[in-house]
Amino acid sequence: MKILKREPQVWRLRIETDDDLWALARMVSRGMHFAMLGERRDQTTGGEEGGRAKAAERKKMWIRLRVESTEYQTFSEHLRIHGTIEEAHFDIGMHHTHLVEIRDEVEITTHNFFSSADVELLRQSEQASGQSQIVLAAAEVDEVVLFHVTARGLREGATWTMRGGGKRGEIRHSASIAKTFRSNVIGALVDTLGDDTPLIVCGPGHARDALLADLRASGETRIIKSIATSMAGRAGANEVLRDGLAGDLLSEYAISNEIALIEEAWKRLSTNGAVAYGEAALIRAMNEGAIETLLISADLLRSETEQIDGRTWLEWTKGLADIGAKMVQCSVDHDGGLQLLGLGGVMAMLRYTMEA
Repeated sequence: MKILKREPQVWRLRIETDDDLWALARMVSRGMHFAMLGERRDQTTGGEEGGRAKAAERKKMWIRLRVESTEYQTFSEHLRIHGTIEEAHFDIGMHHTHLVEIRDEVEITTHNFFSSADVELLRQSEQASGQSQIVLAAAEVDEVVLFHVTARGLREGATWTMRGGGKRGEIRHSASIAKTFRSNVIGALVDTLGDDTPLIVCGPGHARDALLADLRASGETRIIKSIATSMAGRAGANEVLRDGLAGDLLSEYAISNEIALIEEAWKRLSTNGAVAYGEAALIRAMNEGAIETLLISADLLRSETEQIDGRTWLEWTKGLADIGAKMVQCSVDHDGGLQLLGLGGVMAMLRYTMEA
């Protein structure tokens, strides 16, 4: 995300990636003002012309809305923001929907100051804009699945397969057919990826080694890293992220940090260690100053209906600063985030184990 203007109550931003749309969907909330270029039909240009109905012209203009709701599907290419028009050449007070896409410039205005949670999301989005895209190819003998690693999730891309008649079953292919399959996959990969996009080839056994060897033989000069995993497909891709197998290549990605922290929290949970979840335990940990790092779903954090200790989560988490604790806003668009959601969307890693 490119920050074009940043003041205490006004942000002007340029959207550069799908992850920026994810962040924007969480930063824009009901009651804020949201503006960008949009189109409206000018009803004064309609009427009769030559005995036929003349459609009203669509005119492009700067439209500012008072936000009522947002609508965003994970990894989609646009975000819908619904509201009533407060600034435009006409139609003041009418309902309008902005369709936000990559490369759009938008302006967000709040009556108060932006929350520290939103400021942190903005900082992370700006930082992520400088990260190179990394792609995972999870290889099996008869199937290769491509995954795009984003700052906030694992997005499945193309799938190449030479399976027939069903997903499973005994499959026997000659070496020449398998080599032709890998050659076709490599050709499609080269067409799909940028010339400098780093590629991680993962999976169990011979299939990964064979694909890597053919990639090298094809003359590929991009950064290519081979990582052995115990499983193929999405499970293998998640294993790379969960176990930090890619080393420095993914170390700066927010998703890597989230998954590592969630995995550590689960380990502590399985050994009755320094971790807390559930309302009673979390309130006690906050009161005792025991929280070191709070892992919380970015959506739960901004919920206007979900509460803890009689307050919204956004209000309650302001107490973290008083005890020197850290907060990590997590996406649920990866397996680790879904595990967190299964425990209510929040876990706290503690400085010490609290006695029962």
